[in-house]
Amino acid sequence: MASGRSHDRATWALSLPFGLLWWPWLGLAGLACGGLAFLVGGLLLSPDLDTRSNPTRRWGPLRLLWWPYRRLLRHRSLLSHSPLLGTCGRLAYLAALLLLACLLLEPLGGLPPQQLIAAARGLWQQQRPLLLAALVGLEASSWLHLIQDGDPMPKTPRLLRRWRRTTGRVR
Repeated sequence: MASGRSHDRATWALSLPFGLLWWPWLGLAGLACGGLAFLVGGLLLSPDLDTRSNPTRRWGPLRLLWWPYRRLLRHRSLLSHSPLLGTCGRLAYLAALLLLACLLLEPLGGLPPQQLIAAARGLWQQQRPLLLAALVGLEASSWLHLIQDGDPMPKTPRLLRRWRRTTGRVR
């Protein structure tokens, strides 16, 4: 399993090359969206948000938002350290917090949740290619983290683990 510094170094080193992958199709905007999303995914939305880690500390005072997430999930659980499911879970958690904040602030003159959802829909319709580049960047940085940890699927079901052990042996 890699250290936090190793994860950070790899994220910084690969963010520009990842952004350059989007250059031919989306130009400079694609490079920026892909590269920045890769950085955000590796440095702020890391699978290690389920522990007291560098990504958690980087949230500063807002790191308290991740306390329930950390309490609900064991480190390296299927919901935090698996491809697609981990990134989707962290994004869904942030979306739920944002909606909760809107609900709580609406009586004080805040943005109603319906307007927030409508704005998100409009953004998706107008900027779909850039948003896809950003989502792929977030997921790619998560994959980098999982590969560095050594096992892209850390919590395989017991039956599959048993099958892998028995088929790997020569009798």
